[in-house]
Amino acid sequence: MDNDQQYLRAKRIVKSIKGFYLHLLIFVLVMTLLVVINAVTGGRWWVQWPFIGWGIGVAAHAVSVFGSGGWLGADWEARKIKEIMERRPEQ
Repeated sequence: MDNDQQYLRAKRIVKSIKGFYLHLLIFVLVMTLLVVINAVTGGRWWVQWPFIGWGIGVAAHAVSVFGSGGWLGADWEARKIKEIMERRPEQ
């Protein structure tokens, strides 16, 4: 793989990581709103069901993006691109 191909591959992977974090942010915001709605309206608690269902989806998305792990720092995008570009092509 030449540098251009490695860069494009790294950029694609970084885009998928950013997509996961956007998914996670939307999940947190919507779940917070649903908890507030459930608390204000009273009655039985139902908010756990969308939380569990969507939470499974977020967890599956995390596993598909990160595999067994991976945390982001302040300059995570640049570091991730560099790391992916330095990997051997067969990995």
